[in-house]
Amino acid sequence: MKLKYLLITALAVMPQLLRAQKKPIGVAQTTLARPKLVVGIVVDQMRWDYLYRYYDRYQAGGFKRMLNEGFTCENTNIDYLPTETAPGHSCIYTGSVPAIHGIAANNFYDQQTGRYWYCTEDTTVQSVGTSSKAGVMSPRNLLASTITDELRLATNFHSKVIGIALKDRASILPAGHTPNGAYWFDDASGNFITSSYYMTDLPAWVKQFNSKKLPESYLSKTWNTLYPIDTYTQSTADNMLFEVVSRGDNAPVFPHSFTAHTDYGTIRATPFGNTLTADFAKAAIDAEHLGSNTATDFLAISFSSTDYVGHQYGPNSIEAEDVYLRLDNELSSLFTYLDAKVGRGNYVAFLTADHGAAHNATFALSHNLPAGLWDGTAAARELNKMLEDKYKIKQAILSVENYQVNFNNREITKSNVSTYAIKQDCINWLAMQPGVMYAVDMQNVQAASIPAELREHIVNGYNAAHSGAIQVILKPGWYAGRSKSGASHGVSAPYDTHIPFVLMGWGIQHGSLVRPTHMTDITATVAALLHIQAPSGSIGIPVQEALKK
Repeated sequence: MKLKYLLITALAVMPQLLRAQKKPIGVAQTTLARPKLVVGIVVDQMRWDYLYRYYDRYQAGGFKRMLNEGFTCENTNIDYLPTETAPGHSCIYTGSVPAIHGIAANNFYDQQTGRYWYCTEDTTVQSVGTSSKAGVMSPRNLLASTITDELRLATNFHSKVIGIALKDRASILPAGHTPNGAYWFDDASGNFITSSYYMTDLPAWVKQFNSKKLPESYLSKTWNTLYPIDTYTQSTADNMLFEVVSRGDNAPVFPHSFTAHTDYGTIRATPFGNTLTADFAKAAIDAEHLGSNTATDFLAISFSSTDYVGHQYGPNSIEAEDVYLRLDNELSSLFTYLDAKVGRGNYVAFLTADHGAAHNATFALSHNLPAGLWDGTAAARELNKMLEDKYKIKQAILSVENYQVNFNNREITKSNVSTYAIKQDCINWLAMQPGVMYAVDMQNVQAASIPAELREHIVNGYNAAHSGAIQVILKPGWYAGRSKSGASHGVSAPYDTHIPFVLMGWGIQHGSLVRPTHMTDITATVAALLHIQAPSGSIGIPVQEALKK
């Protein structure tokens, strides 16, 4: 009886066992949870301290919302040199460094040919949406994949990826190699444009947006302070010697009028450039149905006007404070728009910066702080004279820029003079110049008697094909330039390397972290959140404390 019972039972359950075996082993039976949309926000030249310097003046829905609802990494730093826009955007989205991803600077020399390249220049493509050369661009110089590429790969290209910025490099590099579109601003036409790398014609929605002629409308306005000017107590007086006077202005003071300007590019150094960028981002969300598709989408936005304003007026100006207060309002409006379109809690946003900025040297010196200007152009001239006198080589130095010495390798090779000897002569001369702390042989960094952290920054930033032969490290407070007005960046000091990194929304814990994190960790964290592969050159580590368990 027992045997008969067992046979009957086995026959009864056999169909269920067979049906169960048809299910692929290891395949989850529920849909993988992901946000509907990822919004990457890069604020060009945003120092970390701006999160708190103007905190009391921010509204509830912008920077404060991110800090109060999201997770902030308070000690995120850049670990390479130079700290510029192109390497910064590349690092954020590849999780890598110039030594690997290849974007060594905004502009660099091909060390083999001596040819000078712009970071996203591509002579094989054409402009789309303009007759100017502003669209002759692509991501081909970027040697690694991006988090946006990896999302496209992970979803078999069902995810949509759109990159948007006033600056071409700030749109192209984050959008990666495989986006649905990357758009940037053309000064000649006043339109958002693209290149034939992506498409042969602008989408109808971009044409419709351009037809509104918003730059003309914004430039017809006067830039006055958002609040009464006497409330800008975190800034210097309105008229300071270290501020650049705009064309058409008699002094760098409010209100700023743009009626004397004849080109659309004027909008870049105004808060209206950020407004225009936010307008275009909302149009992209609506037209491309971002956050409403079958897979997670990705919108990469870079707000570039903060950089132009910072360069022109400096980080202590009323203009700088005002542009951040206005950007705060733009962020609040963007998040409200996303709440309505995608749903609060259905998207994740992160905010960071590509680099910071130094205090203007004149400002710093006026407060007895160590600072100074270092003229790389004059250094190149003096080095060439020295080398010609000693070795009879004409123009052995192509340039001294990005805090690096670029050799004319073809001429040096023809001369049969030892490159090592020339390098040592240059290092010895540079080390004696005012403002220079170290001059380091890029190919022999480990032998240099310098702090370990600086050594790591030099190694991470050195790309043999695109970087100069000698790295110049200036004294704290010093930066390259000849003008006593404005501000700059590019060095390894905290004011250039300490950047914000805040996440908010789907899958993000509320809290903060003070342990050291790195720009390379941004993409690693997003990849972990999305359960996708990190980019091909990534060296970052996920900030697991930010992610909900």
